[in-house]
Amino acid sequence: MRTTELVDGFRHSAPYVNAHRGKTFVVMLGGEALAQNQFRGILNDVALLHSLGIKVVLVYGARPQIDAALAANGIEPAYHEGVRITDEDSLKVIKQVAGALQFDITARLSMSLSNTPMQGAQINLVSGNFVIAQPLGVDNGVDFCLSGKVRRIDAQGLKRQLDNHCIVLMGPIAASVTGESFNLTAEEIATQVAIKLKADKMIGFSSQNGILDRNGDVIAELMPNDAQNILNKLAEQGSACIGTMAFLKASIDACRNGVPRCHLVSYLDDGALLQELFSREGIGTQIVTESAERLRRASISDIGGILNLIRPLEEQGILVRRSREQLEIEIEQFMLIERDGLVIGCAALYPFEEDNAGEFACLVVHPDYRDADRGSLLLKNIIGQARSRGYSRLFALTTRSIHWFLEHGFVIEDVDALPQKKKQLYNYQRRSKILALDL
Repeated sequence: MRTTELVDGFRHSAPYVNAHRGKTFVVMLGGEALAQNQFRGILNDVALLHSLGIKVVLVYGARPQIDAALAANGIEPAYHEGVRITDEDSLKVIKQVAGALQFDITARLSMSLSNTPMQGAQINLVSGNFVIAQPLGVDNGVDFCLSGKVRRIDAQGLKRQLDNHCIVLMGPIAASVTGESFNLTAEEIATQVAIKLKADKMIGFSSQNGILDRNGDVIAELMPNDAQNILNKLAEQGSACIGTMAFLKASIDACRNGVPRCHLVSYLDDGALLQELFSREGIGTQIVTESAERLRRASISDIGGILNLIRPLEEQGILVRRSREQLEIEIEQFMLIERDGLVIGCAALYPFEEDNAGEFACLVVHPDYRDADRGSLLLKNIIGQARSRGYSRLFALTTRSIHWFLEHGFVIEDVDALPQKKKQLYNYQRRSKILALDL
């Protein structure tokens, strides 16, 4: 990596480091992820999140490991409606598997960091009876025996450990109030923990970087209802990974119960977790309660973000330079597109009431986000504002984007077509093209 790439990457990740610090993430590692060689790298990345001030609850599953252990012990797995039936002999094996995985994860997070980016970091890992279980009971005459579900989460106990800078590790075995042990799904535990803690994110892993569309491309963002439709189709096709479907269902439940975002990334791609959390576009699929991106009116607190966006174009001479003081005066004229708290696009509508016209100005979209026609979104909003004010015309001055305006219905006009006040300010040295749109 060239020095400039390293510096750019570090600078681009800095806003996310600041945004995530102090937040609570529930990370669910299914048994499929634990079986991969990349498992160690994922744990190192989880430790890195912890070192950046993120509160981490790590929930692990063991579905494939349990199936293999049961087979090795001559026990035939039994299921009803896709849920494992756990008898006493099965539970003994499941306890052994879950316990071994817990010690393995603990060892890797405690002792195997000496040759990793987390060398020298002190990580306190705790486990405990934070989940109280209850039996699933009987369904249509089928007794689930020692398969259970979450009855209660000790949210306060979890918060105390997280506030003490510990990573909390939770497995698929939980005890009931009567002292019995039950086998639960990691997805349910992760979901209920995320809901009760009011976590900021729940993160899971699959063999692919999220949910793919028909063309094999990752779907970056899904609302719960859209995710439910995809889940229904995957269930009909029967081709999706069981772990992927389980986490998708868990994400839908979590989002509908107040968890803002759930992320699904690949356990096969090195650093997928970090790319998802600390880059602008991410790498996987987010299931969200509201879009990570929104169009809104700018306020004084957005001036820094707008300046960061427009300065490069001002330095290239593409935009006329605006001072911070000028922006403070004009800020109410600006609309912006915000993503994850970052300003990635802006445009302004300057009024010329006496001429019943408005100027569409300062259209900028961050270079990393110019592939989704966000400029057209800003233009459409400004046109709507202009029409609501009763303007008959919208005009713009540009030196580089002539064809873009023509494609959006503008026509080229001469200087005399400008409102008188704007005509007096016209810079003949810049020789900006004048384009107008009748409303």
